[in-house]
Amino acid sequence: MDKNYRIGSVVIMKKPHPCGTNEWSITRCGADIKIKCINCGRQIMLPRIDFNKKVKKIVTY
Repeated sequence: MDKNYRIGSVVIMKKPHPCGTNEWSITRCGADIKIKCINCGRQIMLPRIDFNKKVKKIVTY
């Protein structure tokens, strides 16, 4: 899988968020990746290694 993403990319994670969606928007890239839920707006920060394991698909690059 292509592991190139940038700010504004929309990704689908393997597990859905409790609000019901699994689509997230990337808001920060670096050693840590900060993502924002498309549905409810909740933001979380993950280490890049964990993010790469949990991402399923990149919708928009």
